Amino acid sequence: MFVAWRELRFARGRFLLIGAVVALITLLVGFLSGLTGGLAAQNISSVLHLPGDRLVLQQPQSSAPSYATSSLDPDTVRAWEHADGVTSVTRVGIVQSRASADGTDDPTGVALFGLPPDASGTGSGPLVDLTPAHDNEVGLSAGAAEDLGVEVGDTISITGTDFTVASIGGDLWYSHTPVAVMSLDAWSAAGKRVGGTGEATVLAVTGDADWAAIGSETGTVAQTRLSSLTALEAFRSEIGSLGLMIAMLFGISALVVGAFFTVWTMQRAGDIAVLKALGATTGSLIRDSLGQALIVLAAGISVGLAAVLGLGMLAGRALPFIVSPLTTLAPAAVMAVLGLAGAAFALRSVTKADPLTALGSNR
Repeated sequence: MFVAWRELRFARGRFLLIGAVVALITLLVGFLSGLTGGLAAQNISSVLHLPGDRLVLQQPQSSAPSYATSSLDPDTVRAWEHADGVTSVTRVGIVQSRASADGTDDPTGVALFGLPPDASGTGSGPLVDLTPAHDNEVGLSAGAAEDLGVEVGDTISITGTDFTVASIGGDLWYSHTPVAVMSLDAWSAAGKRVGGTGEATVLAVTGDADWAAIGSETGTVAQTRLSSLTALEAFRSEIGSLGLMIAMLFGISALVVGAFFTVWTMQRAGDIAVLKALGATTGSLIRDSLGQALIVLAAGISVGLAAVLGLGMLAGRALPFIVSPLTTLAPAAVMAVLGLAGAAFALRSVTKADPLTALGSNR
C-alpha cells in the first residue's frame, strides 16, 4: 500500500474529484432508497399487519388479483371455512372513503377496514388492536387522527353516519391513505353507501391446507402477505419506477469508478512496469490498486452516507422518508461492492504490465 498512499497524497485533486462523485451518487441512492421505503410504508403497512397465514383474494379470469376489485361472496367464504386444513377464516373489508370531524365540513380521505370483533383471536397487531367492540365505534390510525384533529371519545362522520373514536393506534396506511378500522357490519353498511357490494374484500386464513387446490375450486388465490403486495396497483408502479432509478444509479457508480481507475492505471503503466522490474509481484500490485480504490470508495461513501442521515432526518418531517439500515447501510454496501467491481476492470494494465518496458525494450 506504499505506492497507493503516495499517489493519494500527491494526486489529491483527482482523488478528491472521484470521491466527491462517489459521495454524490451515494447521497442520491440513499435518498431514493429512503423515499422508496417511505412510499412503500404508506402503501402497504396495513396489509402487512393483517392476521392469518395466507390472504385470499378473488381471482378474475382475465386479469391479476387486485385489492381494489376483489369481492368474496358468502358462498366463497363458507367454502374456505369448511376446507380441509383451514383452521380459521377472518373476513376483512377494505374500501376507500372520506371522514370528517364532528362539527366540521372538511373531509379527510381514509381507508376503511372492516374486521370482526373476534379478530383479536387470530393474533395481535397494530391493525387488529384497533378493531372496535361496537358497531358505532371506530379505531383510527395516528395519521387519520392527526388529519381529522380528533382524540379518543370524539365523534367523526363516515358516509353520513356518526362514530365514536374508541382508540388511536399506530401509523397505518393503505394506498397513501390513513386507516380507520370499523366492525365488519358497520363497514359493510358503509361500503354499500359508497357504491360497493358490502362483501368481504380479502380473507385472512390460517392452517396447513392445499392453498392452490382450494383457490382453484373457489375462484380465488391464497398468497402470503408479501406476495399479495403485487395486488396493490400503486405499489407496483411506484416501487418499480423508483427501483429502476436506484438500479441505474448503482450501474452508474460502477461505470464511473471503473472508468476513473482504468484511465488512472493506464497513465501509470510505466510506474507499474518499474515496480515489476524491481521484483514486485502481480498479487501485491493488485492489492495495492484495489486498496487504493477501497480507500477512495470508503471516504466518498462515508461522506455521502452522513449527508443521507442528516438530510433524511430533515426530509422525514415533510416527506414519507424512512431512515433505517435497509435504506442507508445496505445501499452503501452495494455501492462499495459495485465500485470495487468497477475498479477490478482496471486491473488488466496491472496484470499485463511488462517489466521490460522499464528497461527500455520499447525504444
